[in-house]
Amino acid sequence: MLKGVEQTFLNTGHPRNVTTWACGAMGNSKDAGMVHFAHPGMIKRTIAGHFGQTGAEMMKMVFAGEVEAYNFPQGSLSHLTRHIASRSPGLLTKVGLGTFVDPRIEGGKLNSQSTEDLVKLVEFAGEEWLFYPCPKIDVAIIRGTLADENGNITLDKEGVLLEQINIAHAAKACGGIVIAQVERIVQAGSLHPKAVKIPGVSVDYVVVSQPENHMQTIATQFNPAFCGDVRVPLNSLEPMALDERKVIARRTAMELKPGAVTNLGIGIPAGVPSVAAEEGVSDQLTLSVESGITSGIPAQLGDFGVVYNAEAIIEQSLQFDFYDGGGLDASFLGLAQADNWGNVNVSKFNGRPVGCGGFVNITRSTKKLVFCGTFTAGGLQVQAADGQLTIVQEGKSRKFIEKVEQITFNGHDAALRQQEVLFVTERAVFQLTTEGLELTEIAPGVDLERDVLAHMGFKPIMKNVKTMDAGLFSAQWGGWRRRWRPRLCSCSRV
Repeated sequence: MLKGVEQTFLNTGHPRNVTTWACGAMGNSKDAGMVHFAHPGMIKRTIAGHFGQTGAEMMKMVFAGEVEAYNFPQGSLSHLTRHIASRSPGLLTKVGLGTFVDPRIEGGKLNSQSTEDLVKLVEFAGEEWLFYPCPKIDVAIIRGTLADENGNITLDKEGVLLEQINIAHAAKACGGIVIAQVERIVQAGSLHPKAVKIPGVSVDYVVVSQPENHMQTIATQFNPAFCGDVRVPLNSLEPMALDERKVIARRTAMELKPGAVTNLGIGIPAGVPSVAAEEGVSDQLTLSVESGITSGIPAQLGDFGVVYNAEAIIEQSLQFDFYDGGGLDASFLGLAQADNWGNVNVSKFNGRPVGCGGFVNITRSTKKLVFCGTFTAGGLQVQAADGQLTIVQEGKSRKFIEKVEQITFNGHDAALRQQEVLFVTERAVFQLTTEGLELTEIAPGVDLERDVLAHMGFKPIMKNVKTMDAGLFSAQWGGWRRRWRPRLCSCSRV
């Protein structure tokens, strides 16, 4: 569909001055998604939950101010589609208060060309809220697996359901049109009614795609394990090498409790299931992915957002209802920059807006947050062996700095709301307090002054600094199983 729209513009000069909305990211960082709109005059404004896969061409236009660009929380955009569909005035939420989304800070604007306030600070019932007015949707472009002759759409081979039905209904509520891209057309009446996720009354046009234009994920054409058609044995997953990523994943895992509903972010946190499998406690985890998936093992890299062996796959907006309502017990998220107040930046680096995704929603209401990342970045090399950590080569850039480039998570606000927040790296662990970050642990083998404090842009609070578990830095750990054994035995007796 996007290729077709692009070709029409190149041939005729239309459509022009388009505004695009996407709850997540559109693209693969190369030749897909928003790259097809990266032509002067074709696009006026782009709003998305994430820009990481947008592609170099579109990002150049954003940097140059050739297009207006806004980044808002993925869950809030997902919820907004429902409000458009029901013709309500807009979305009222506390998600984003005190972050770069707050109009008192940046208002989600990514460049100087973006001058209109698309999110407003309002007072309701004596409290501060963010309000997103509903925009008008003229065209909805969705995708599915099968369409029958009446336009009923299934999502059988999709790894996630997202908000396809909400987007379709939003366009219809605005008097717009709905275009569905599918793999093939089948006879009317041949689809099971419960398999139909978008009814034909909500669809205007159906486009049959070529397979190469209908990938299941960025990296995979189709894997039946991603949509729940088959299950893979857990022992087929390769164990992680003993490096800084595994050390962090192990230490992070110590913050888990059996049965706790837990969300994992991309990058280092996604290594936790691998550690769980190696430790033999995978069956005690209840993992959750913001795209709408419960349980299973999250896929990595270009497959991130889908999982192996899912127990449930629901619409993304419903998953964010659960998240915003405080349903998560814990979340393990990436760490790019942090400052003394515990503010975290994962959305903008050296002026390049990557976007927040579901990070702002997740961090607002989750009971316990653990930010995970290496202590420094850019060429870091460490050696973990025999219960010790050695810094072989220090990273070129600091992560714990005086002031973060963008506030994706407001640490001071979280501390005042008594949210439990930890920062885990391969050599140090910090906890958030109302006075700032407190250093609580350092790795055996590292020097406090030389390897920790010398590479920070501020001096943390230090009251009782302990040594991290030496087993984290050994070939065989077993610590997770030991920590849970009493509780596991008790459960088995019950």
